[in-house]
Amino acid sequence: MSPGDEHDYRGKDQGGRPDDPYSTLGGTRQTRTRLPDGDAGLPHARRPVRNSRSLVTITGVVVLLIAAIAFANRGGGGDEDAAAPGAEKPGTTGSAPTAATGTKPVQGTNGTIASGFARDEQGAQSAAANYAVALGSAEMFTTESRHEILAMVYSQAAANKLRAPQDLAYSAEFLARLGLDSNGKAPQGSTFISRTVPVGTKVLAFDGDTAKVAVWYTGLIGMSGQDSTKPVSTTWKTWTAQLSWLDGDWKVTGASEADGPAPVPGDVAASKSDAISKAVEEYGGFTYAR
Repeated sequence: MSPGDEHDYRGKDQGGRPDDPYSTLGGTRQTRTRLPDGDAGLPHARRPVRNSRSLVTITGVVVLLIAAIAFANRGGGGDEDAAAPGAEKPGTTGSAPTAATGTKPVQGTNGTIASGFARDEQGAQSAAANYAVALGSAEMFTTESRHEILAMVYSQAAANKLRAPQDLAYSAEFLARLGLDSNGKAPQGSTFISRTVPVGTKVLAFDGDTAKVAVWYTGLIGMSGQDSTKPVSTTWKTWTAQLSWLDGDWKVTGASEADGPAPVPGDVAASKSDAISKAVEEYGGFTYAR
């Protein structure tokens, strides 16, 4: 479309510009040219050109939209085959750390914990994120469910080594400080909350059969109830896991944890206890895939 297409070419009697052959059109002082009678006048003669360009523009947008949808819906192996030679694959060094890799999420579960992770850096990160969620859940505060989680997340050797120390750590005294009874149960009318929400993951080392992955996360922990003296609060920590490829999946063989990085607290007012309890009951968690 040319700059003059949208200007008013009505006659003087119709409220348009005066019929002056030297009038300024868009500030250019162009001279109007009288076309043969068969062209039926300038405004009508140019409209087919403008419509054609609009049609081309619309068609182009539709084609681009269809191409974008097709690209987004392409399956696993085709993405790698279509990559340009020398181009970095998603998730490799140099790509945006918060960008999704495009690797499909795992489909399997081992109890309530995701399993069947890919044997690559992305799979190790996905495993670490999901294991952090399991190890930070409220189920860790009861003996039976804690043993089950350890067996699913850790290698057999590591789980056997950790079981007794973990039982000592979750002592009756420790549970009482959180408002729980000796079996890890909350008082009647109260809800104990413990959730881990990964913010991001980072591969610190990888060699195919072993990996070291850091998971930066925020957590919720505390007792929600009218008589609670331990209200739900947030934490910020980084959990670093040593992973090994064992029996067709990633397993934790060792781990450590450190505080932070922690942002400045926001200015959102704390919700009432019953609102927190209701949110925990109504909002489910996620399966994390890098």
